[in-house]
Amino acid sequence: GIERVRYMTSHPRDVDEDLIEAHATVPELMPFLHLPVQSGSDKILKAMNRKHTGEHYRDIIAQLRKAQPNLAFSSDIIVGFPGESDQDFEDTMQMVRDVFYASCYSFKYSARPGTPAANMPALVHEKIKDERLQTLQALLNEQRTLFNERTVGMTVPVLFDRKGSRPGQLHGRTPWNQSIHVAVGDRLMGQIVDVAVTGGHLNSLSGQVVTVGDIVISS
Repeated sequence: GIERVRYMTSHPRDVDEDLIEAHATVPELMPFLHLPVQSGSDKILKAMNRKHTGEHYRDIIAQLRKAQPNLAFSSDIIVGFPGESDQDFEDTMQMVRDVFYASCYSFKYSARPGTPAANMPALVHEKIKDERLQTLQALLNEQRTLFNERTVGMTVPVLFDRKGSRPGQLHGRTPWNQSIHVAVGDRLMGQIVDVAVTGGHLNSLSGQVVTVGDIVISS
């Protein structure tokens, strides 16, 4: 049967009771959810036509964590959207602090011809956008590194999906979608194997295979 189920992304407005219950009751559903927030400012969310507020997003996060305490989150965030003030940006920073993301994609706004935002007034200066992106990314990197470091010492099931970054390694994914590199033979490609996490870094983990069936590979 299917051992792992993971879906790519979800809009906050699409998170309903059935999905929340699934995270609590379906063991094959991985404890990781990409839930884009875009901004922590209600004013900017409204300008983006996002159809959710910061309070609504926080409530969804709380419900999901109540249903599945081990759930980790990733997101998408845009800084420098037209009209974004210092307070709007601080609201976004506070959202990141409140949620604590395992990973996140961050971008600075750039106009797309033909979109409503391209004609909005109060464009944010490029230098300010760069500064805000750097500030945001520093916090996101701090959170991601801490999340990965917390995995060190745990033994987790890893799905090996491709060759690793170095010869003799395979790359795999933990239940929380973390990249992990392990020195192990190609015969485990496509398999789910218990791995002891020995190192946590910004972008990936390192580890050692514990067992394959009843055969101890390393410890």
